[in-house]
Amino acid sequence: MENETTTQQPNVNSSALQTLPNSTGVLVLGILSIVMCFCYGLFGVVLGIIALVLSGKAKALYNENPSLYTEGSFKNMKAGRICAIIGTALSSLYIVVVIIYVAIVGVALGTLFTQFPWESF
Repeated sequence: MENETTTQQPNVNSSALQTLPNSTGVLVLGILSIVMCFCYGLFGVVLGIIALVLSGKAKALYNENPSLYTEGSFKNMKAGRICAIIGTALSSLYIVVVIIYVAIVGVALGTLFTQFPWESF
């Protein structure tokens, strides 16, 4: 006689499962945060932060009752969260690069104008 161990799962009708709220929105915002990170970083940071906030709320809902939501919607939320983290990091890095660039150009122009006084012309 074999000792069979069976795990009993609750009888949940697969058609009764719900999609996780904002899971598609988190994915779209996460992807857009990566795409928009080169628009001076501003749009990417904003979209990434919004996606991270929405994914935090969705993850909390999923953790309360995971059997209520589809696995695909949870995976969409996780992928969107990862994209949002990457997009926010890239956008922040791009903002730092733009600030450094503006500072270097400002110093260069400042030294140019102090070397050659334009009042003598």
